[in-house]
Amino acid sequence: MVSKRCGPPCAIRRSHARNDNGCVAILHLPEPYDFTLSTARFRNWGRDLANVWKDGALYRAAAGREVRIAAARGGVDVEPLDAETGLVVRKLLGAEFDLDGFYAFAATEPVLAPLVTRLRGLRPPLAPDPFETLVTSITAQQVSLHAAFAIRSRLVEQFGERVGRVHSFPTAERLASASEDDLAALGFSRRKAEYVLGLAREPPAWDELPLLDDDEVKARLVAIRGLGEWTVDWFLARHLARPRAWPVGDLGLRKAVAAFYGDVEVLALGRKLDPFQNLAAHYLLAGLYAGSGS
Repeated sequence: MVSKRCGPPCAIRRSHARNDNGCVAILHLPEPYDFTLSTARFRNWGRDLANVWKDGALYRAAAGREVRIAAARGGVDVEPLDAETGLVVRKLLGAEFDLDGFYAFAATEPVLAPLVTRLRGLRPPLAPDPFETLVTSITAQQVSLHAAFAIRSRLVEQFGERVGRVHSFPTAERLASASEDDLAALGFSRRKAEYVLGLAREPPAWDELPLLDDDEVKARLVAIRGLGEWTVDWFLARHLARPRAWPVGDLGLRKAVAAFYGDVEVLALGRKLDPFQNLAAHYLLAGLYAGSGS
């Protein structure tokens, strides 16, 4: 849902809120929503030229334009806001997650209940583009998140298109013409460079993946060189927003489980958290990074 708080002629909903242009475009998000908590990922791991945080706002390229996203009552202030940019921003900010259902479930779970209270309003961000999601995960394979973000930013700067303060993430078509040497110069290992270029040159049918169930998505993607279970689990979690996605092999998640639950088997815990594994994983990780674990 979109509102514009302004005076005529752009008044869809009138109020006294104004920006320099006399109009504040509000993209409504399901309550509860905490902008600061939900955008922490864009501040915690170093610069990300595709998602730039500056002066309390997040900037992202969408539909060839620079889009500014800032906190607002009832949602976020988005400039410019239209059907194209609104679709990208809603995806980016995790609007599709069912927080109400998760919170009702968490209230019955002794470990999650206090964590959810502390992190109420956290909507995990999602990657709007499937190619971006997989390339980002390849970049993060077996390296720290700080290192992964640095390499990703160099890739975005080199092969993306600059739009104001931000760069668009490189398209598959743009990267398909790169060489392994080009990517190695940015910090990719030779093997990871091979994986990225292979994905760019022979991508899966992206529009078919959302129509498949989780197991079918996994089968389709792990058949591609360089995409293992860990990478595909995060694709399910951070692009498709599948509620049961549970990246059991993720080191960070294993640390978070140990911090909050002690010595338990991660796969078995995932079954206990069904059908909210994805949100549980994100809340456990956010709690770990915030120092909330025991």
